[in-house]
Amino acid sequence: MFRSFSSSEIVEGDVATELAKIAPNSVQLILTSPPYNIGKIYERGEKRSLEEYLEWIEPVAAALVAKLAPGGSLCWQVGNYVKDGELFPLDAFFYQIFRTNKLNLRNRIIWRFNFGLHAQRRLSGRYETLLWFTKGDNYTFNLDNIRVPQLYPGKLHPSSKGGRAGTPSGNPLGKNPSDIWEFSAEQAFLNDTIWELPNVKANHPEKTEHPCQFPSELAERCVLAFSKEGDVVLDPFSGAGTTVIAATGHGRIGVGIDKSADYVSLSRERLSAFRKGGLPLRRAGMPTRRPRDTEKVARVPDAWLNLGLGPSGGGIDVKENQEDKDSN
Repeated sequence: MFRSFSSSEIVEGDVATELAKIAPNSVQLILTSPPYNIGKIYERGEKRSLEEYLEWIEPVAAALVAKLAPGGSLCWQVGNYVKDGELFPLDAFFYQIFRTNKLNLRNRIIWRFNFGLHAQRRLSGRYETLLWFTKGDNYTFNLDNIRVPQLYPGKLHPSSKGGRAGTPSGNPLGKNPSDIWEFSAEQAFLNDTIWELPNVKANHPEKTEHPCQFPSELAERCVLAFSKEGDVVLDPFSGAGTTVIAATGHGRIGVGIDKSADYVSLSRERLSAFRKGGLPLRRAGMPTRRPRDTEKVARVPDAWLNLGLGPSGGGIDVKENQEDKDSN
């Protein structure tokens, strides 16, 4: 007997076991950020080989595709696996896995953010990738729900356009936001195609004890673009419950699965607070915080002034640290 969902909920349990209880072809959108295999707390501090990790997650991916309804979408947000200083982009492996399971890739969305681990022997990683797949060609895509303002709203069609000459060339509802989501607000929703969505760190209003939350704004965009009201939206690695909350807030049925009793308790508390209107969330489109010139943290410290490290001052010889080797 398969489970039915009439309202949003978060289920505690092993992902494979709980997926077996969900009817095939019953989920319209799967939106998740799976474990990256970098030894985080929710991975029990364990880091498998890349081969072992892929061997574990491949049957999970196949089970997810089976639950996805024809015309449904899967949004798979991942970063990188790093071993001995060498980087392996996880989206490259997952592209092959989901193509093998007959899904079609519609976009490879780049989410850029400002803060993260400072690497020493390579450039610091400041983006992750969201793969948007569909099950078939007749899929939901609500572009009007996620349009951004035109860069040149007053631009007109040239005389070569015949009957359209002299009329506005852009869509009055806004432009297609592109496949780069950058979490700088002077640009976001004001005058550019880049959306800046800050990652959930430090003083972010959504920050919880979970170490790898993605922001509600990212989840909301996917929910609004790739599903309709009343649809079931599934997150098989729900963590802090962000997908479920975003789905609930937009009239969808959010279903989360997580094996951690602590995170299930946390996400249930957040969902309850959201339903009561008491959950702190970052307002969509809100400018990213930038330090003012008058703030101390924006000034070059006196200790740096005599180091002779100008634009052409040469490099600094540094040693590789273990943290840089093992995560991004």
